[in-house]
Amino acid sequence: MTGAGADPEAGPAREFVVEADGGSRGNPGPAGYGAVVLDAATGETLAEAAEYLGVVTNNVAEYRGLVAGLRAARELDPDATVRVRMDSKLVVEQMSGRWKIKHPDMKPLAAEAARVFPPGRVTYEWIPRAENKHADRLANEAMDAGARGERWSPSTSTADLDTGRSAGGRTATDGGARAGSGTGAETGAASAARTGAPGAARPPAEPTVPAEPTAPAEPTAPAEPTAPGATGSAADPTAAPGASASDMVGTRGAEADAGPPAARGDATGAPGPAGGRGAGAVEGQAAVGGARSASGGSAVRGGAGAAGPAGPEAGPRPDAASEAAAGSGAPGSAGSSTTSQAAASADVRAARTVASPGWGPPDMGAPATFVLLRHGETPLTPQKRFSGSGGSDPSLSAAGREQAEKVAASLARRGTVQAIVASPLARTRETAGIVAARLGLEVAVEDGLRETDFGAWEGLTFGEVRERYPDDLNAWLSSPDAEPTGGGESFAATGARVAATRDRLVAAYAGRTVLLVSHVTPIKTFVRLALGAPPESLFRMELSAASLSAVAYYADGGASVRLFNDTSHLR
Repeated sequence: MTGAGADPEAGPAREFVVEADGGSRGNPGPAGYGAVVLDAATGETLAEAAEYLGVVTNNVAEYRGLVAGLRAARELDPDATVRVRMDSKLVVEQMSGRWKIKHPDMKPLAAEAARVFPPGRVTYEWIPRAENKHADRLANEAMDAGARGERWSPSTSTADLDTGRSAGGRTATDGGARAGSGTGAETGAASAARTGAPGAARPPAEPTVPAEPTAPAEPTAPAEPTAPGATGSAADPTAAPGASASDMVGTRGAEADAGPPAARGDATGAPGPAGGRGAGAVEGQAAVGGARSASGGSAVRGGAGAAGPAGPEAGPRPDAASEAAAGSGAPGSAGSSTTSQAAASADVRAARTVASPGWGPPDMGAPATFVLLRHGETPLTPQKRFSGSGGSDPSLSAAGREQAEKVAASLARRGTVQAIVASPLARTRETAGIVAARLGLEVAVEDGLRETDFGAWEGLTFGEVRERYPDDLNAWLSSPDAEPTGGGESFAATGARVAATRDRLVAAYAGRTVLLVSHVTPIKTFVRLALGAPPESLFRMELSAASLSAVAYYADGGASVRLFNDTSHLR
């Protein structure tokens, strides 16, 4: 890498400003970085660097831009002091040491950047995106070149001219003024997918979501043991902003892993004997989180002012078929065609709503989004019997398999799920297998997603447990530390297991949308921990068979519940 202005006999060490940026059109998707080195005193552009990286995530591209900018500055003067300016809050806070670097793939990138200059020579400053246009344009030039199958060329770059910076007499062909270097593609941490041609405006950062404590072993409260409930028929309209209103099938009940009717109350929230109010069919968005990866070069990016949604996750872009289905329909189309078009349109709108950034800042990086699917019905479900991990391990019933097929069709239309992880129990593995076959994905098994062991209560109804073990049941309903009769698993133990599982999966699937096929107690626990709700909140949630919920987990430890108990796909 060469740069203008390097003088081995120069006097005192100089001060440089490095501005760096990176982008990924799809996250992960076609990506590139840009970096510029400026004279801190005059603002003169001394060196530029840009490179197409192939398919990587946005944070990887941002870190590669940082490394390239620091190296360019070091080549100009290895004794210089450097002030780094970036619009990535995540990179700035991590490199400043104020945020921990949790994802294992991000640690080597940060370490590489830290080695370029000795400690204490580099400071970091966050700037708004509007003040980082030069590096942003370089990154987009690199991505455009990659889309054409070419390397970024300093001689064709107009980034410096576009931003109106004085080059101090430097010409576009003087060779020493610009540099294009960097390493190859690396995959890694979650990040915000960015689109837009050079100059495309990006919205300002939004306020962050409250951070969720990440203690790995937080006990959960008695998740109400919704005995295998039969599906109900009450419908409840959704009220999610940006999603079409749709009726929720109020499939009340579920296996005993969700809670006995006596502890729930009715669908309207009437008090149950456990002292809480029943949850009934909970309102939710008819959607699943996660952004669909967009690939390609100039076909994906928009022109100036046409940038796609910036944020932890860009809204999914429907394919041509979905866009056509979302239209008004061809003249003369009616009947099932109209219904199909409306359903496809609703799926696209709903998926975009759940995949939207919410209140998280665009530079926080794409969250790990867990789409939580409760398995379909088993023969025990209509009988409302306790069915945990210590019982007969039933498979799906015919109704449960039909529910799984409907979930699979809905998820296939939305196109957001990138991986599937299931509990080891038969009903969850069977549900996951049906969905995986439709999506063309493999199923990973995670023991931490299994249901609670209900001990001697396995296979019994709530009424039978009340009759045979009244004292044990009362203690169990009153304290998360109480175990079911016969040495079952307490909800505190279940909660610690789920919290540890959550932390492992967040690290393993950072920035991706993952379908977790599990049971009532674990799913309610994911939601409770994300909300920071008290233990008794689990008695106030209704979770139906084959329902979908979603929680997003951000790089700073914050979490956002995007969806709960959606059963619109079962209609």
